[in-house]
Amino acid sequence: MSERHVVLGVSGSIAAYKAVDLASKLTQAGLSVHTVMTEAATKLVGEASFRAITGLPVSTSMFELTNPHSIEHISLSEIADLFLIAPCTANVMAKVAHGIADDLLTCTALATRAPILIAPAMHTAMWENAATQANLETLKSRGVSFVGPATGRLASGGFGAGRFSPVPEILGTVLAMLGAGGDLAGCKIVITAGGTRESLDPVRFLGNRSTGKMGYALAEAARDRGASVTLIAGATSLPAPASINVIPVESAADMLAAVKMVAEDADALIMAAAVADYAPATRALEKIKKEETDLLLRLGRTEDILMAVSDIPIRVGFAAESENILEYAQRKLVAKHLDLIVANDISRSDSGFGTDDNQCTILDPSGAEEALPLLPKREVADRILDRITALLDKD
Repeated sequence: MSERHVVLGVSGSIAAYKAVDLASKLTQAGLSVHTVMTEAATKLVGEASFRAITGLPVSTSMFELTNPHSIEHISLSEIADLFLIAPCTANVMAKVAHGIADDLLTCTALATRAPILIAPAMHTAMWENAATQANLETLKSRGVSFVGPATGRLASGGFGAGRFSPVPEILGTVLAMLGAGGDLAGCKIVITAGGTRESLDPVRFLGNRSTGKMGYALAEAARDRGASVTLIAGATSLPAPASINVIPVESAADMLAAVKMVAEDADALIMAAAVADYAPATRALEKIKKEETDLLLRLGRTEDILMAVSDIPIRVGFAAESENILEYAQRKLVAKHLDLIVANDISRSDSGFGTDDNQCTILDPSGAEEALPLLPKREVADRILDRITALLDKD
């Protein structure tokens, strides 16, 4: 992403202050962010904030060139890999829809050949107005993409549609659009994440410590490389990532059914979820009461998901172990006829469940072992996807 350029157009919505955080997140993602502001936007948030965050000049006027060798709006329009207008007012939406170019932002929108993404932010009545809705349809018909608006509390104190979408949702949409032509473009990848819960009664369940962070990192990394991603998510508190089809499930049986439903035409299945090996043989219909005697539970084996879907071209498993890590991982690799297995030590406090980092080893059927150092889970995800990409290229 280091060579990708996003032109961020900021218009005069009260949500303009949120665009500073958005610019920061885009910059942290490795993008070069070139900010162009309307005059109204400069009344709400300072140019210096964007300049400090992005490390690049901020453009506000047609007649104050930051690049002495180019006409400003042409320079910005040509450098853009994506033109993002966030927040976008009803006024700016109308101008872009009707080809009006009376300031630097709208001139850039008219001149660019890059994809355009709009994140609207306005009062509910303005968003629902027939003129705005007509402009929305006009822009969509021309290939302009939209993220939001969200529904929630507005600056006016009211509640309704028109709220600026959450920054992570806009960021995810940007990364998905920029990655559309990546090395996994055209591939369908199914990923499982999080832990499963096996119900004892209406209140209690058997579960595990998985948070879903590794699976979510894999899903976002695959999305950003152009893949069509379906994420089957067990128990997790993580927000649904943008531009990814998320199927929430609870039990191991639910997860198996979801995998069978969506993985039939998948190019790869990555089983990053911590799926229960055992489930209660029976589930109480009412809450189990505390008695004087011990409670004895009879557990039955759950069906192994990877063994049940053996016809997917690429199948990747995970082995979360606390001892004899590589030995147990190798056994699973062979027994389940996997293309890759990722082994990690769950006894470490700095890696595995609940952490942002992972130290793991990738094994393949040839006996090769690729030991990765302690890395952020997103970097681990890309290393795993590098191996999957190589396998898909062979096919």
